[in-house]
Amino acid sequence: NGKQVRGHTLAWHSQQPGWMQSLSGSSLRQAMIDHINGVMGHYKGKIAQWDVVNEAFEDGSSGARRDSNLQRTGNDWIEVAFRTARAADPAAKLCYNDYNIENWTWAKTQAVYAMVRDFKQRGVPIDCVGFQSHFNSGSPYNSNFRTTLQSFAALGVDVAITELDIQGASATTYANVTNDCLAVPRCLGITVWGVRDTDSWRSGDTPLLFNGDGSKKPAYTAVLNALNGGSTTPPSDAGQIKGVGSGRCLDVPNASTTDGTQLQLWDCNNGSNQQWTYTAAGELRVYGNKCLDAAGTGNGAKVQIYSCWGGDNQKWRLNSDGSIVGVQSGLCLDAVGAGTANGTLIQLYSCSNGSNQRWTRT
Repeated sequence: NGKQVRGHTLAWHSQQPGWMQSLSGSSLRQAMIDHINGVMGHYKGKIAQWDVVNEAFEDGSSGARRDSNLQRTGNDWIEVAFRTARAADPAAKLCYNDYNIENWTWAKTQAVYAMVRDFKQRGVPIDCVGFQSHFNSGSPYNSNFRTTLQSFAALGVDVAITELDIQGASATTYANVTNDCLAVPRCLGITVWGVRDTDSWRSGDTPLLFNGDGSKKPAYTAVLNALNGGSTTPPSDAGQIKGVGSGRCLDVPNASTTDGTQLQLWDCNNGSNQQWTYTAAGELRVYGNKCLDAAGTGNGAKVQIYSCWGGDNQKWRLNSDGSIVGVQSGLCLDAVGAGTANGTLIQLYSCSNGSNQRWTRT
């Protein structure tokens, strides 16, 4: 059907078969070479891009190579993998792929950049870099992602967004990422890491473009609009949060902006005090600068608004079953006493899958 196929992945420290894990030194090095030749030879001319090496750098601030059995065969193992791959299929684009390299200021990003620059200077055959782009509260989207893509492209390689998922599926962030790729001529494309939330490796983060029932999420429309050349301003994904049991909305009483104001259920009216935006950091924001905030970590803890400051008590997981779970407490957003009336207060409570703990975003 004329579709291009990406190959993932040829050399990786993880997911190795047992027999390969038992090898070391020159035996392991030769096994890697044989594997690259065998797989690429089998699919020669059919795979447009190969992730030749995956996740070879350590997390954190060191910028070091990951300690793995492949790394212990010698620091040149990545170069050998790319040279082997070029000989095996000269027509395929050869990529290095990794996660947590999207933020331009991070040491891991700079370490991969330095490797690619060195490879290009020395003629090591590398054609592209894949940015996995698993955005979540621990590795949030940053507006400097476009700078990262542009900087790598300036080295003379293509770039690709290879495993995209975004905690909470923020429409704004999905649009931003799509526009970042569109703004860089050498961005080959975007691969989303799954279809429905229920199929995701992080299903609890509801990170994809489709709900578990296959229905489209606001993020789907945001991506489509970006691809179709819509507004350059990412669409707002602010909306109401409606209780399944009550049919009423998460509401800041009397449209208060005072820190510590406990939330309640109230008839949905599209007021600004009922408009919640889920951010890439996992916050639920109202008025733009106030966050859904847990005043404690135990059953019965008050759920309130508070000025956003980045604490884990202000971060939430929006799950596919409709529950909203506090990252710090692990407890669910709960209508007190399973109440459904106007004025019912909101608290944290142990998750029970009750209708007073399930919510929809409208």
